[in-house]
Amino acid sequence: MDLRAYVDDGTVPGAVSLVATGDSVEVQEAGIACGTTPMRRDTIFRIASVSKTITAAAVMLLVEDGRIALDDPVGKWLPELYEPTVVRTPESPIDDVVPAKRPITVSDVLTFRAGYGFPADFSLPAADLLIRAAHSGGDFHSQPAPDEWLATLATVPMLGQPGESWLYHTCADIQSVLIARVSGQSLPDFLAERVFEPLGMPDTAFEVPPGKRDRFTTGYSHDLKPADPVDGKWSTVPAFPSGGGGLVSTADDLRKFGQALLGDTLLSRASVGQLTTDHLTAGQRAAGEVFLEGQGWGFGGSVDVAQANPWNVPGRYGWIGGTGTTFHVIPATGTVTVLLTQVFLAGPSPTALMRDFWTSAS
Repeated sequence: MDLRAYVDDGTVPGAVSLVATGDSVEVQEAGIACGTTPMRRDTIFRIASVSKTITAAAVMLLVEDGRIALDDPVGKWLPELYEPTVVRTPESPIDDVVPAKRPITVSDVLTFRAGYGFPADFSLPAADLLIRAAHSGGDFHSQPAPDEWLATLATVPMLGQPGESWLYHTCADIQSVLIARVSGQSLPDFLAERVFEPLGMPDTAFEVPPGKRDRFTTGYSHDLKPADPVDGKWSTVPAFPSGGGGLVSTADDLRKFGQALLGDTLLSRASVGQLTTDHLTAGQRAAGEVFLEGQGWGFGGSVDVAQANPWNVPGRYGWIGGTGTTFHVIPATGTVTVLLTQVFLAGPSPTALMRDFWTSAS
C-alpha cells in the first residue's frame, strides 16, 4: 500500500505506517505533520484509544507483582465503587436503580464488563449522564483530577450488572485510577518507570514538551479542519491522565511495545495470554458490534475471533484510536502493525484507509 496516494487524494494530510516481523521493519512516511513540516518516522501522534492496550498491560504488571489479583474486588482500592447501583434496565431513568449483585473485580474492569461504559445507544439515560458527568461530554482533557473524577463516577448508576455487559471506554479510565492507587505513583510516573523506560519508548507520554513539538502533528477533525495545534491540549499533563485515550507516541515506540508483548519481555507469557484472549460471550460480542465488528475483547484491546475480513487473523490483538491511529500484534506471524494519522474519526468505525492498511499488512 502506498501512503502517498492517500495524501495526494486528500484523505489525510499525512501518515506514518510500520509493519515489523522479527528483524524486518517496513516504514512509510507521507505528507505533512504540521505547517510545512514533513512526516518523519519519529513524528509524534496523539494515539487516543490505542492507549488502552498499554494501560491494561500496566495493570497486569501489578498482577505479576502480587499487589493485585484478577478476582480482587476493586473496592479494596477504589472504595467509591464498593457498593455501586445499577439501572433496573438499560432504558430505565437514572433514579430507577437496584444494588449491584456482586462486587466489581479487577477482571471486570480489564474486560470492560464492570457495568460502566458506552453502549451502542448513547441516548440511554444512564449513558447520557455518564458522558456528561464523568467524561466531560467527551473531552477527557477537561476531566477533573483522579479522586474527584472517581467520586463523580460513583454518582452515576451503572448500565449493567458486573460481568454481564461489555461497555466501551470508562473501564480504561477506572484502570488509570486503580494503577495509581495500588502503586502509590501517578499513572504517568508508573508507566514511565515500568513500561516506557525499560522498553526504550522515549516519546510516549501524556504531554509533548516544547523541545519535541517540532515533531508533533496538528490534529484535524474528520472533515479536515484543524482541531488541535501542536501547542494545544497535549502541551501539559492534564489533571486526569487518561489511560483510556491520553497518550502520544511514535511508530517505533509502539513497535517496541508490540514486540515486547510478542516476545514476553514486558509480561510473562501467561499474562500476555490473558491480555490477548477473548473474554466475551457471543451475546456480549453481538451487543458491542458497533465497536467490535463481530470480534472479541481481551484486556485493553480487541481480539480477532472470526475471519470476517482478509486482515482478521484469529488471535490478532490491538485497537484503534479516535485520532486516526491503529496498533495490532499478530501472534501467529510475530507481526506488529502500526498506522498513525492525525485525522480524527467521525465515529467508532475504522476508516477505509485503516482497512486498506490492514489488508496490505495481512
